[in-house]
Amino acid sequence: MKFLDQAKVYLRSGDGGNGCVSFRREANVPRGGPDGGDGGRGGDVIVQCVEGLNTLIDYRYRQHFKASRGADGMGKDRYGAGGKDVVLDLPVGTQIFAEDNETLIADLTEVGQKVVLLEGGRGGLGNIHFKSATNQAPRRAGEGGEGQETWVWLRLKLIADAGLVGLPNAGKSTLLSVVSGAQPKIADYPFTTLYPGLGVVQVDDAAFVLADIPGLIEGAHEGRGLGDRFLGHLERCRVLLHLVDVTLGPEAAVEAYQTVRQELIAYCGGLPDKPEIAALTKCDAVLAEDIAACRAALAGLGVADIHEISAVAGEGVTEVLRELGQVIEVDVAAEKAAEDAAAREQVG
Repeated sequence: MKFLDQAKVYLRSGDGGNGCVSFRREANVPRGGPDGGDGGRGGDVIVQCVEGLNTLIDYRYRQHFKASRGADGMGKDRYGAGGKDVVLDLPVGTQIFAEDNETLIADLTEVGQKVVLLEGGRGGLGNIHFKSATNQAPRRAGEGGEGQETWVWLRLKLIADAGLVGLPNAGKSTLLSVVSGAQPKIADYPFTTLYPGLGVVQVDDAAFVLADIPGLIEGAHEGRGLGDRFLGHLERCRVLLHLVDVTLGPEAAVEAYQTVRQELIAYCGGLPDKPEIAALTKCDAVLAEDIAACRAALAGLGVADIHEISAVAGEGVTEVLRELGQVIEVDVAAEKAAEDAAAREQVG
């Protein structure tokens, strides 16, 4: 299935049905009076968060969604049926923006979450509602209200606890394949990862979701390489694991680290302020003194937390995963404490 994380769709709710002008006419009922029913309400446009989806590809080939119109009222006090709602099934992590692509309308973060984006038009009143002592045979009824319409942007931001960043060929996909059941494409040329990937990591008694995005290069925020659009999938992460290829040598390793950090700063989205753990990768392919030189070079930039790993040989992987799990656990606890405090304030 092709990965698609952004789509623009047209939405329209249904018009309300018209009210009915009708009078009761039956044998031996000389004064039947008005009996026109109301029109039905137009269908709503609803979005809901469901399991089993991880892309917006369904909205690549269909962009128009219209709810049905409410039925008109009828005689004998019969009300029109309501219009059928249109329900859009979206993956967890989907954000819905207005047509300007900046105004956030809804953020779907939990399975089962539902949001009514557009309400259907109200049904028109039948003439039964217009009778009075001075107007016992009203010959007017209300028209159904018009539905609403708009264009919206659907933008998917994957929900992961930790995210992998680094230059192309830094070993991100290899690490993801080793520590989880994910099977990303792995090759010895740049940009083998074209779309973000997710994997569930199990370490000791803890489990968390790890996200891998395409590699960044200098000028990615200006559209070079694959650009920085996929960085949006890291905005929900609690911690970043920054991979640096140790085989590049000390000077190139420093340059690689700075390049990625500059792209995170240029993108912003809260990424520069997230907790970060650095890891020198492919340590099985170089000598110990080369690793020490790269480590010292990164430490000279102020990078304090540096791990040495080899995903292929399995060296140092468990330790870095444990630290990721600890950072995630602390952040989850702090978030829960903040929510509990806010709840107590509302009760008080």
